[in-house]
Amino acid sequence: MKILLTGASGYLGGRLCHALVNRGYTVRALVRRTSDLSGLPSSLPTNGASPELAYGDVIDYPSLLDACSDCDIIFHTVALVEPWLPDHSRFFSVNVGGLKNLLQAAKETKTINKIIYTSSFFAVGPTDGYIADENQIHPEKVFCTEYEKSKAAADKVALQAIAEGMPIIPVYPGVIYGPGKLTTGNVVAQLLIERFNWRLPGYIGRGNDKFSFSHVDDVVEGHIAAMEKGRIGDRYLLTGENVSFMHVFDIAAIITGTARPKFNIPLGLIEVYGWISVLFARITGKLPLISPPTVHVLRHQWAYTCDKAKMELDYRPRSLKDGLEEMLPWLKSLGVIKY
Repeated sequence: MKILLTGASGYLGGRLCHALVNRGYTVRALVRRTSDLSGLPSSLPTNGASPELAYGDVIDYPSLLDACSDCDIIFHTVALVEPWLPDHSRFFSVNVGGLKNLLQAAKETKTINKIIYTSSFFAVGPTDGYIADENQIHPEKVFCTEYEKSKAAADKVALQAIAEGMPIIPVYPGVIYGPGKLTTGNVVAQLLIERFNWRLPGYIGRGNDKFSFSHVDDVVEGHIAAMEKGRIGDRYLLTGENVSFMHVFDIAAIITGTARPKFNIPLGLIEVYGWISVLFARITGKLPLISPPTVHVLRHQWAYTCDKAKMELDYRPRSLKDGLEEMLPWLKSLGVIKY
């Protein structure tokens, strides 16, 4: 059995690639010529295996079709994950167009019997005042970010393809955190770096936000379990503990033995900073950590239950405390935080 893994050079994709190869699966990793491949496995001591590299891009259909050749299973983890980009159309070309290309390539290849599609909690939509499950479909009335809009649109593409008989199992991680690449997708690591370097001296808002935090290795295990045990056409939330970022900072303070933040930074003030950051981003080309869409996200709650994944996939998300007890020393070992 051969597995095609898109997004293999990314944060989640790299961890998934390691896990699949370590289990003895034959993996073909779709990567771009410009990708940073440092996170990919090579000559693992356990079995000496490494993934086969296929150079291409999900928005380059011929290269994607070639990569699908003689594969049986696809993990589609590739996504453009940013809170803001100067060219919003890129979200749709990668997150929606890339999925459409993948589905067409899978049809044309005719050997693919299962596609595990990595969606996002954003595709399910906000949950202000309640906890949602897999039955929720994004209401599509308001979107906080273009990324959210693109993932909701891609989710509709996936669900329509399922209705037409495509063998897709969509999975929906929460806010992914843990060791691995320090990409935009590793937002918890980015905020902790800001916090412990005193560039973020206070809490973000007043704790009215709520997110579902998923350790990256638990999400990886959930993906593999979806391949091995998941039912084609069923959606699975790979989420975790539902808390605010204020709670994240409090746990981090306890683990590190440092003082908790002593004040709250109003979201309105953070939004002003976000607009300034966007202005500088347009001038310098360096993407901002905080932007107005980020603040719009923080004004809502995004809380979910993963009971279905626990029951059907034996998904076992660790507590946020356990996850941060692993993550903070890792960040310290990299030299990006001190405590």
